Amino acid sequence: MKRLLLFTSLLAAAAGSLHADVKLASVFTDNMVLQRGKPVAVWGSADAGEEVSVSFAGQSKKATADKDGAWKVALDKLEASAEGRDFAVKGKNEVTLKNVVVGEVWICSGQSNMQWSVKASLDPDKEIAEAKHPNIRLFTVPNVAKDEPQKVVEGTKGWLVCSPETIPSFSAVGYFFGRELQAKLDVPIGLINTSWGGTRAEAWTSKPALEASPSLKAIIAGWDEFFKTYDAAKAKEQYEAAAKVQKDKIAQIKEENAKPGAAQKPVPNAPGAFQDQTKSQHRPAVLFNAMIAPLVPYTVKGAIWYQGESNQRRAEQYQTLLPTMIKDWRKQWSDDFSFYIVQLAGFGPSGPKPIGTPDAWAELQWGQFLTAIKTPKCGLAVTNDIGDEKDIHPKNKQDVGRRLARQALVKDYKVKDLLSGGPVYAGADVTGAKVVVNFSNAEGLKARDGGEIKGFIICGEDRVWKPAKARVFAGRPQVHVSSEEVKNPVAVRYAWAGWIPEANLVNKDGLPTGVFRSDKFDLSTKGVLNPFTENQPVPAPASAKKEEVRPAEPAKKPATESRS
Repeated sequence: MKRLLLFTSLLAAAAGSLHADVKLASVFTDNMVLQRGKPVAVWGSADAGEEVSVSFAGQSKKATADKDGAWKVALDKLEASAEGRDFAVKGKNEVTLKNVVVGEVWICSGQSNMQWSVKASLDPDKEIAEAKHPNIRLFTVPNVAKDEPQKVVEGTKGWLVCSPETIPSFSAVGYFFGRELQAKLDVPIGLINTSWGGTRAEAWTSKPALEASPSLKAIIAGWDEFFKTYDAAKAKEQYEAAAKVQKDKIAQIKEENAKPGAAQKPVPNAPGAFQDQTKSQHRPAVLFNAMIAPLVPYTVKGAIWYQGESNQRRAEQYQTLLPTMIKDWRKQWSDDFSFYIVQLAGFGPSGPKPIGTPDAWAELQWGQFLTAIKTPKCGLAVTNDIGDEKDIHPKNKQDVGRRLARQALVKDYKVKDLLSGGPVYAGADVTGAKVVVNFSNAEGLKARDGGEIKGFIICGEDRVWKPAKARVFAGRPQVHVSSEEVKNPVAVRYAWAGWIPEANLVNKDGLPTGVFRSDKFDLSTKGVLNPFTENQPVPAPASAKKEEVRPAEPAKKPATESRS
């Protein structure tokens, strides 16, 4: 009899172990923010055929898990609320999340300037000490790359309440954006930081979206061709040999510098660890798979994006790539949510260049501008005035966040008496010896310092660019541009250089004008379609002299963040 009872108990235990607990998707945790004003998607897993109920804020929705155990419900639109409430999910077991609020949810994505932490930005001690915001909630997606779309956010700590303890490593741009929104809207703000330094936009785009475009399909083809001859073991051996040479050189320089009276030589950076390219985060779609797909379809208001440094050598292609990624994300979410882009900050470590020199940085900024004006529900936060000549990571992330917040406050939240950004290029007309440039968002158009407007260049049929004088046409959102050296101009450009601090055209709020051009001349990055051809010489555009073509060695592996 005892054996029978024991056998029955074991059977019962075994049967119980076959049941899957009801689970929520990994983005649902204590302290989360749910989006107000939209139906809220809630999903998870359970036993096939199991009935699941979701209860929150007086609502109760039911679903039945499909044959794969997946279930999903949609809560009706919710009103904003800072009251922390329970969020209950019940099937054969029950899961209750605590301290759940309702407000505005934003995705914060991109590469290192989005990932850049509060503790590494301006005034870190002050910012961290003052980060006591119970109505700002933070969710960080760990850096993971995967070959196939994932359902789970690996290694997440879940939603955290913003505090001096939780904010130091969070995205500074995301935080300052969210802080501005919370102060102006007085509702809870949820920030999802999914960013990774040095990465390219194609890694954040799904493979089907890339394959649907001939230009972007070439990125995949480039990687396929690379892997035909790639040997990870051999590559590691070669890398470690080169790393040893570098380390020996560093040791030698340090030894020489330590000698009394020695002239101090700069010490090169130490080599990092070898990276197997078959696991690289730079491959097409791998960050979409691991760091975007698991978030879909968590209901959000929109996304902010700070990226492009690692795509600047393929700047013309970016005019297709970035809009494709935005369209892809919106398709994944089945929601045309708002999308705001940070135009790359000024950066020019190699110093000033001759006027008209091909500049991939400016070309990438131009691609960001075109995306913002041609894509519905997009906007551009211009930051060319708050960059750092020698540092690709400018520390002033506060103003970046504020400028992104302006876009959202004006366009999404209809805040009055506020300009969404700086003057926006709206076309140019040649009138005799001058070019008339038109702008929108240009109330109070002026030079930043009240002096002469700088940053314009014009050219004639010879395509030789010359510095130009510019003046605001009184009472109109126009600037008249001319040069004594160009009697019959055909085109105008503004701020067309990676580092051009003299560019000073702003509106009444002191917000800067971004890069623009009126010409349709070939760009220096035309025809560069995959990362393995980025460093190969590009044919000079018609306007470039022979000496302006940048020499380079063929790429052995795709480059990451740097300045050409």
